[in-house]
Amino acid sequence: MKKAIITGANGQLGNAFVEGLVKKGYFVYAVDLNIENIKDSDNIKPIRLDITDETKVHDFFSSIQNLDVLINNAGIGVFTPFEDRTATEFKKVMEVNLLGAFLMSQSSIKIMKNSSGGKIVNIASIYGSTSSDERIYGDSGRNNSEVYSATKAGLISMTQYMATHFGKFNIQTNSISPGGIYNQQSADFVKNYEYKTPMHRMGKVQDLLSTLLYLISEDTAYTNGQDIAVDGGFLAW
Repeated sequence: MKKAIITGANGQLGNAFVEGLVKKGYFVYAVDLNIENIKDSDNIKPIRLDITDETKVHDFFSSIQNLDVLINNAGIGVFTPFEDRTATEFKKVMEVNLLGAFLMSQSSIKIMKNSSGGKIVNIASIYGSTSSDERIYGDSGRNNSEVYSATKAGLISMTQYMATHFGKFNIQTNSISPGGIYNQQSADFVKNYEYKTPMHRMGKVQDLLSTLLYLISEDTAYTNGQDIAVDGGFLAW
């Protein structure tokens, strides 16, 4: 049975990714700080882990012998205004979104290099390639932040680094940049976002899952170092 690790497994995307991989026959380590809502089963092992803690990450990987897939899905944002951003807020987003992905990838690559290879998929964002449009958010109070964008841009760059340095070990590293995924946002936000999207709708979790399954398929052994925007054409304007 193939084994996969999914970080941020308790979130909207993480839950769907775990279920999708289990249906494909994977055994999944479902990693999150909050695992109360993650089902423990024959194919799912909930793992409470702070991915920014180097020692704890290394301890977790010490018990893993084989690994086929790593999905770096964990990520956080911050919504205070730019002018009020604190160093603590900035550092926290950097630690989870970039340091966490680095530590998980570092340990995963060590295992994959000693086997037949593997797949790494980093969940980035369209805001790693373009600035967010404040007009979409209105007065929702959930405007995208500069540090979130910076970390997602960094994750895309790190994807390219890992692809070029570890492809020779049959490790393919790619990233997915989601556009806006519907999750009970306000009616005004949805209207504004859909107006700016060529397909005139927000994304669905299934849109991302299908792309993820493509990237980890054995049939995609030559797709490496790519960032795939799943955004309904948002970046194409």
